[in-house]
Amino acid sequence: MSETLAKPLTAKDLVTDQDIRWCPGCGDYSILKQVQSVIPELGLKREEIVFISGIGCSSRFPYYMETFGMHSIHGRATAVASGLKAARPELSVWIVTGDGDAMSIGGNHLIHLLRRNFDVNILLFNNQIYGLTKGQYSPTSEEGKVTKSTPMGSIDHPFNPVALCLGADSTFFARTMDRDPKHLRDTLKRANAHKGTSMVEIYQNCNVFNDGAFFIYTDKETKPEETLFVEQGKPLVFGEGNKKGIKLDGFKPVIVDLSNNGTSVNDLWIHDENDRNKANLLSRFYDNPKKEQHFPRPFGVFYVEDRFVYEEAMEAQIKDAVVKMGEGDLDALIKGRNTWTVE
Repeated sequence: MSETLAKPLTAKDLVTDQDIRWCPGCGDYSILKQVQSVIPELGLKREEIVFISGIGCSSRFPYYMETFGMHSIHGRATAVASGLKAARPELSVWIVTGDGDAMSIGGNHLIHLLRRNFDVNILLFNNQIYGLTKGQYSPTSEEGKVTKSTPMGSIDHPFNPVALCLGADSTFFARTMDRDPKHLRDTLKRANAHKGTSMVEIYQNCNVFNDGAFFIYTDKETKPEETLFVEQGKPLVFGEGNKKGIKLDGFKPVIVDLSNNGTSVNDLWIHDENDRNKANLLSRFYDNPKKEQHFPRPFGVFYVEDRFVYEEAMEAQIKDAVVKMGEGDLDALIKGRNTWTVE
């Protein structure tokens, strides 16, 4: 695509002529719309943007973005994107993947992308099911999940994407959802602003094979008690009228009632995006019937770290090698420094 627009992009400029092949009512539509509304605000030219996907319903995304893109192979979008970013570091690279694509066959590639810290954005569509292959349980499906491949209920312990990514030394992790467009847009902007690998987990509803998996976090009746929106420098409050909060008893999170005169907002845990230990605690606010208290599910930016990015370190190493050793000799490099004589 050699065309360069004289005027800034609009959301309509990013709409392709392809028929969208997602089921009516799929959460992917909402994510697509928010991405198309955010990208023009980044001030980029169309030819500076690339969307790369693996395999799955979400991985049709590049067809619906009027930018450069690649629909790659199962679990390897992260590897393809790494190669592209290494060769063309000036590009804005976005990886679109699903819980099956990223957490199963692509798990190894994902953790190494996170630790290397290429300056790319990952959008992980998590619907806790294999949608494209018609409803088998996925690596994030809850224990006991009844599907076509687990008719008696899944006995697998599910992956916790936050804990997994933090364990791989991710420098940016955030969680949002398809049914909260404003929060989704704000999260996408934060992710793009981060220099390094930004991982955004998006709770996405599969209305055919796992309908309502996350409605507890969006429905008016349950949302106040079940969701916790974390913001930098602000106390952790939730519940109807923010009358509940979370404080730390040493290293142990505790839910408190703020309507009780004995506890005030000043006693609460203050969110710090740069504190990995607190991010690890937040990552464990997950369904577990054995826990003493049922914690709300956190949404927002969990953790941010300023760390060198891989492509810049690689470029600097190449320049340093040229200064020290000249342009180099490919034949000599292949031959190596050591030889052996076999008698």
